[in-house]
Amino acid sequence: MNVRRVARILGLLAAILAAAQLLPIAWSWLAGETHAVRAFLESSAATALLGGALYALGTSEGELYRREGVGIVVGAWALASITGALPYVASGAIPGLADALFESASGFTTTGASVLTDIEGAGRGILFWRGFTQWLGGIGIIVLFVALLSELGPGARFLFKLEVPGPKAEILHARVQHTAAALFRVYLVMSALEVVALLACGLDLYDSLTHTFATVSTGGFSPYAASMGRFGAPAQAVVVLFMAAAGANFSIYWAIAHTRSAAALRDAELWFYGALLAGATALVALDGALREAPIPVLDAAFAVASILTTTGFATADFDRWPDFSRALLVALMFVGGCAGSTAGGAKLIRVLVGWRATMREVRLIYSPRAVMAVVVGGKPVPNESVGGVASFLILWMFAWGAGALLLSVGDADLVTAATASIATLGNVGPGLAAVGPSGHFAAFADWQKLLMVFLMWLGRLEFFALLALFQPAFWRR
Repeated sequence: MNVRRVARILGLLAAILAAAQLLPIAWSWLAGETHAVRAFLESSAATALLGGALYALGTSEGELYRREGVGIVVGAWALASITGALPYVASGAIPGLADALFESASGFTTTGASVLTDIEGAGRGILFWRGFTQWLGGIGIIVLFVALLSELGPGARFLFKLEVPGPKAEILHARVQHTAAALFRVYLVMSALEVVALLACGLDLYDSLTHTFATVSTGGFSPYAASMGRFGAPAQAVVVLFMAAAGANFSIYWAIAHTRSAAALRDAELWFYGALLAGATALVALDGALREAPIPVLDAAFAVASILTTTGFATADFDRWPDFSRALLVALMFVGGCAGSTAGGAKLIRVLVGWRATMREVRLIYSPRAVMAVVVGGKPVPNESVGGVASFLILWMFAWGAGALLLSVGDADLVTAATASIATLGNVGPGLAAVGPSGHFAAFADWQKLLMVFLMWLGRLEFFALLALFQPAFWRR
């Protein structure tokens, strides 16, 4: 691997991150939080110095191949998480290094799990930064990077495919930079529309921005302990709509806008997504209706959309709901949103492919000589793609089980450990019990928080790029 080539690219990324850390200063200044202003200036300067050092040590010579692409993608997420933790430490909002790294990684990976026990006490500037990290991570640091920089050359295509969630990344233009820019424009338009809608619902600019950051990125960080429960039904309905929109494949929006045709809406994964949203909402509402404490339809829709899209917002403490509803929400944590969206989870298209492949194997038992393809949306899925999906799902279950086992060491009960593992691996945010909508992750030991940071990275990078670094052959030319 050409380490100097990777270092140069990461140096440029650090410069972007340093500039981003200056944005919350205005909110800190307006709130009279002078210590936070100083903290952002110090952290921005430190990040810029690190970026300058990486850039100076790097080189622009040499092409970007697969090894360099993996190094850049993994390095970018590590760099963002580490430098993003500096404002928390410098301001004293989160003095512990493991806690600060956890909060930063949770933001950039759009997980939304938090170690803060007094959210409002962190200060408006820090909470704005906390929300903004989600927005940066939601579109994907590398997608943003590819859209902005031409220096990446032919390697941009591989970087893009590594970064975009799902079994395949759709290339919308001959030049991958144009594809990244198109997706970024969709992200910007969606963000602007939600800000306007929330302002119309009576939220001020700060609340509209921070909750938009958390919605379109499917991150879920709210600057309030009550999350979206602080606001009325109109704002909650707006957020449900935009959570659902953010969980769909962004290339569909581009296709509709570009072709002026609704043909893209026939996508099989999109229909499965809509059916799952509607069906799960109906089941939760029905489960509540059969109990002594009914669950309002809006609360049911909000919780289902929040969990399926891995946003992690809450309007009610769903950990207090009946067991069936809680179990259904946990199942949705495993599934996640659509490929090509900002959502986490295993992705609906993989679930579809996995199910069809399973049904094919069942049919082969009584028709062993039949030649059957795995078909999704009327199109056959190549066998190598089916194998990739199977490998991914096996890794997913193994990582979840191993994470749950390690998180159960100590005082955490089984439900807390198991749901904390899926909540961080799936980039969901809240789990159940101690890490439910009304809880937090502060009680875990530092080594367990670092483990969950690793799980967040695993889930966001979808395993293979990160695990490649642990192969000795990766480091040999």
